[in-house]
Amino acid sequence: MKNPSSDHTSSPESTDSFCRALFNGHLLEDRIFPYPDADTGPWDDVRDVIVRFKADKVDSKKIDSEAKVPAELLEEMKQMGLFGVIIPEEFGGFGMSATGYSKIMEAMVQCDSSLTLMIGAHQSIGMKGLLLFGTPEQKKKYLPKLATGEMVASFALTEPTSGSDAQSIKTKAVLSADKKYYTINGSKLWITNGGFADFFTVFAKVDVEQDGEKKEKVTAFIVERSMGIKSLSEEHKLGIKGSSTVQLVLEDVKVPVENLLGELGKGFKVAMNILNSGRLGLAAGCIGASKMVMNESVKYAAERKQFSQPITNFKMIKAYIAQMEVTTYVLESMVYLTTSWIDKNVHDYSMESAICKVFGSEAAWENVNRALQIAGGNGYMKDYPYEQALRDSRINLIFEGTNEILRLFIGLTGLQSVAQALQGTQGAVKNLFEEPIKGFGAFYGYASKRLRQKFSPDMAKKIHPLLANQTKSLGKSIAELSEASEAVVKKYRKNVVDEQHDLRRIADVTIDLYAISATLARVTSEIEKKGEEGTIHTRQIAAVFTSQARRRIRENIRSLELNKDKAVDAIADRVVKRVAG
Repeated sequence: MKNPSSDHTSSPESTDSFCRALFNGHLLEDRIFPYPDADTGPWDDVRDVIVRFKADKVDSKKIDSEAKVPAELLEEMKQMGLFGVIIPEEFGGFGMSATGYSKIMEAMVQCDSSLTLMIGAHQSIGMKGLLLFGTPEQKKKYLPKLATGEMVASFALTEPTSGSDAQSIKTKAVLSADKKYYTINGSKLWITNGGFADFFTVFAKVDVEQDGEKKEKVTAFIVERSMGIKSLSEEHKLGIKGSSTVQLVLEDVKVPVENLLGELGKGFKVAMNILNSGRLGLAAGCIGASKMVMNESVKYAAERKQFSQPITNFKMIKAYIAQMEVTTYVLESMVYLTTSWIDKNVHDYSMESAICKVFGSEAAWENVNRALQIAGGNGYMKDYPYEQALRDSRINLIFEGTNEILRLFIGLTGLQSVAQALQGTQGAVKNLFEEPIKGFGAFYGYASKRLRQKFSPDMAKKIHPLLANQTKSLGKSIAELSEASEAVVKKYRKNVVDEQHDLRRIADVTIDLYAISATLARVTSEIEKKGEEGTIHTRQIAAVFTSQARRRIRENIRSLELNKDKAVDAIADRVVKRVAG
């Protein structure tokens, strides 16, 4: 199989973030045009194999009921090469691009969620740090075994006392007196593949000398099970029951110094880079889940008759079906636009990756709920696929950073750009996500002159004229985000980090703007290929979604000033006092 990465330029493109630019009133059209063609590629053969694998070998209901992946299925996936999709060909993998990998994840979810999670945890996060930060010696040692599945990888960050706050981990690594190995002690919680993995990316705190004193800094390590990692019993979960989820215990685990992953004390950077790319695999899986339940529910609705006609004739059922189609198309547009940037070596896609994860996980959850509702009482029964899909999809809103944390990240990262423009310095609010309180201390003392240009309609020169109404809505919304963000920064200054209601609103506006932009770019590309008549369906999707998003954007912007946030907080405080004392 040809390595798709060979088709991409090796030199990095501009590091400007598309979504960061929106906060400053700019639409970076060169970033979204031309829209990438992800319909066909070297991943098609692998997807065809997955379809046959599902039909011939996979009993998803049995995996769910027994809460176990049969050993023969695991071996079959290894033989298919599914554990080496993104590993370079020189190490025995397929060498798939980010787009190719996402296409495989989309197909795998339609096969089985637990199987998808198994190979996703292995590649998206388990051994992704090795690909991104590993030394040539580390790659040569481990990647061939990881490509064949001889070694299965796992990602060990979360702990019993730390979830999204990665800086609060307690696991400690101590360098030996002879400086030949680290001794790691601690525990890790909810570790996917942890019950049978052989290769772990483990994060621990190490004493690092900084400014003449010792400070604890998060550091990443490659740890083999044979070095002493112990896994406890499997967790009993709501969904994705066939996947392995365990607690890990590390007691005096000795790790050679050559297994340090990345730089000493730079583990937070390693973790964030891994999660940024891993979120896109999850979002791609949400595309697959949405397509699966939509197809199942439409077939069911076409056969189900009430009042002597199929229920697909009923307007409210049509609304459910249409909304599933709209959100799935929009999600697909966002994900494959973002993966194309990775394939072109664009450096900064952290906001867009987080946006795809938030939008995708919520879209899939809502689509599964709509599909179950269309099926009515049958949707609640185990004989139909909807109840399992509902249970399996719920975790996506928690995985890879909860959607609440990611909304804070999106909002704060965007406002960071606004603060930089106001201050006229690129050094403002550095390390915002890592040290938000310290970073926002720089908000004092604003420049008197605004250093950014507002959006104007003539900036959107590449969106097709047939989409003029949607382009106008996009322009208005970008201008509103830009103005509102400046007002929020000036109003709260360093305290903005605590204004989570407004940060959520800012994030939701940004999510909708990226969704609109990706969709309009994709539909423009389709118009250029198929013409006006050939794009009626997708142009209507763009019109419907943009209208819906525009209403949400207006409401979120308005609510920055007119809201009941204080009342909401007061109600919650009284409930907590009443219940928790």
